[in-house]
Amino acid sequence: MVRKRLMIVLFCLQFIVTGCWNRRELNELAIAVGMGIDKQGEQYKVSVQVVVPAEIAAKKSRGASPVILYSGVGDSVFEAIRKMTTESPRKIYISHLRILVLGEALAREGIGKSLDFLARDSEARSDFYIAVSKESKAEDILKVLTALDAIPANMLFTALETSQKAWAPTLSVTLDELIADITSEGKNPVLAGITVHGNPEEGSTNNSVQKVDTPVRLQYTTLAVFRKDKLIGWLNEKESKGYNYIRDKVKSTAAVIPCPSGGKATLEIIRTKTKVKGRIIQGKPRIDINLRSEVNVDEVGCQIDLTKTKTISQLESLGEETMKKLIHEAVHTVQQKYKVDIFGFGEVIRRSNPKAWKKMKQDWNRYFINLDVNVKADASIRQIGTVGNSFLGRIKE
Repeated sequence: MVRKRLMIVLFCLQFIVTGCWNRRELNELAIAVGMGIDKQGEQYKVSVQVVVPAEIAAKKSRGASPVILYSGVGDSVFEAIRKMTTESPRKIYISHLRILVLGEALAREGIGKSLDFLARDSEARSDFYIAVSKESKAEDILKVLTALDAIPANMLFTALETSQKAWAPTLSVTLDELIADITSEGKNPVLAGITVHGNPEEGSTNNSVQKVDTPVRLQYTTLAVFRKDKLIGWLNEKESKGYNYIRDKVKSTAAVIPCPSGGKATLEIIRTKTKVKGRIIQGKPRIDINLRSEVNVDEVGCQIDLTKTKTISQLESLGEETMKKLIHEAVHTVQQKYKVDIFGFGEVIRRSNPKAWKKMKQDWNRYFINLDVNVKADASIRQIGTVGNSFLGRIKE
């Protein structure tokens, strides 16, 4: 009886457990690690950086390029990718995408439609980073080989993370974050810019990366400002850093400050915390930004006595003024030049006073232009380095 029941169960299971019906073997796929989208007339030109497995495996390497670039043109991003099968012997697989580069011309027309495929496709993950090619095409960015990492898309991914953590004017943004900002009523998107120095065609050859001073390099630049899904301009380096201070995105960076008696000193920002609060005063919105930071003295190029408490206090005050200035410059430029809220001040007002926000949200950009932003900074010096006063003071003319 038991045996008969077991046979019935096994018989039923064969209709439920179907196995990996949609499995695909690695040797049937072209693993895409980087993607670029440009506008070509009324169509989309999609470029995909695909890994060449034989060149990544050291024992089987033939000395050729570790990646290959496929391109396709279509009325949609998906159609352009499918057209690549006329060149590629394998179907393009985008689950391991690391970087998406949007051409500047495309970004100025609008990126919303080109993102829909990546947000909808079941194979695509949303953990890749997105950047805008500045003064070049996205295709040109993906052509360039890199020296420290054999796969350029991996270099672009890690370089963006490292730059944001150690320098601060850049920003890593994922697909979900970008779509959230585009659809938000109280914040507009920003994306990191990336540019190519040199001739992209020359940078696509192995000879380029075999030189100590590579003639073609990729470099992240400042932040691109969007109104919803359209690029409207760029921040400079200081304004980009100020943006990240406001958004509490600064992990570490360097701040050069003037010394009290002339010359300059450099502070290393090792830790920051920004709190942004919103208030309605007499019917007008106001934003209060409170920035707290911990810093180290990393370089002294002036005559100061670091053994005195007064000197430390002066350096802290100068560091605070420097950070406040960066924030004020970023806010002023965006208010007067671009007139869109990229800082999320609208979201802050919405959380603090939902009732007032309902009245303001339809015309928030007008409120934002005249928004009163109050900044308070507090810097604390933790270390002055392994030496006390600089040896420069002991050098005699």
